[in-house]
Amino acid sequence: MPTFTATDGTELAYHVRGEGEPLVVLPGGPMRASTYLGDLGGLAAHRRLILLDLRGTGDSAVPADRTSYRCDRLVDDVEVLRAHMGLDHMDLLAHSAGGSLAMVYAARYPERVARLMLITATPWALDMPATPEDRRTAARLRKGEPWFEAAYPAFEAWLAGTGDFDPVFEPFFYGSWDAVAEKHSALADEECNDEAADLYFSEGAFDPPATRAALADLPAPVLVLAGELDGGPRPGLARRAAEVFPNAESAVQPGAGHYPWLDDPEWFVRRVTAFLDGRRERRVSALGRVGE
Repeated sequence: MPTFTATDGTELAYHVRGEGEPLVVLPGGPMRASTYLGDLGGLAAHRRLILLDLRGTGDSAVPADRTSYRCDRLVDDVEVLRAHMGLDHMDLLAHSAGGSLAMVYAARYPERVARLMLITATPWALDMPATPEDRRTAARLRKGEPWFEAAYPAFEAWLAGTGDFDPVFEPFFYGSWDAVAEKHSALADEECNDEAADLYFSEGAFDPPATRAALADLPAPVLVLAGELDGGPRPGLARRAAEVFPNAESAVQPGAGHYPWLDDPEWFVRRVTAFLDGRRERRVSALGRVGE
């Protein structure tokens, strides 16, 4: 397991999967160990994945200063990793909450980003959160599924602030609630650093006007990918986030939830590799089916 040392002395780990040109991968959660990403549905057959364990997660050390869990303060860790890898610039893929870290990184170090992929990433860094109504709209698309009636009341209570997060509504985050999804979901508690997650979005983490202004000049191509059934972000929110960048394309993976590489690995890998290879595919849209 390779490691490097952050500017504050914290030892950070990363995991390498596959061969070929490197693709640096930032996990979501927030603050979930990178192991949940697996090989991103087989993407490791096309690129050498460099999966960072953010400080305090996975095999990375806990920092002496817990305030360094704040999203903007993690940017330096990404930059030190790039230098450690000997990359003048890098392709960068970020999932979920990791998308905000990637956006802040790209705003601060635009010359270091060759291509940027934001995978089901709610654009918190742009002050564009997924709303409770976004999540309700997505959840109601699952009304015909056998687990819906038991899950929806708890989900609604969580959105309304009258209930806690309940594993009973985990199916809403997956396009298919099958054995693969159940196993993936069951590992979340042990893979997440809850203390770090609470601090990731803490006050001062983002400066949306400055980030928007910087990203408006980002020369790198950007792919913003949403899942058809995901509530955060909905496809419409992902499209609006893509409009912030001068050279971006958006895609909607049919039937996918928040972890699209699990729902249809072949579709996911084909779409991401097309982008990495510089091929612009016909925009894939599920909008007619989801009513956005």
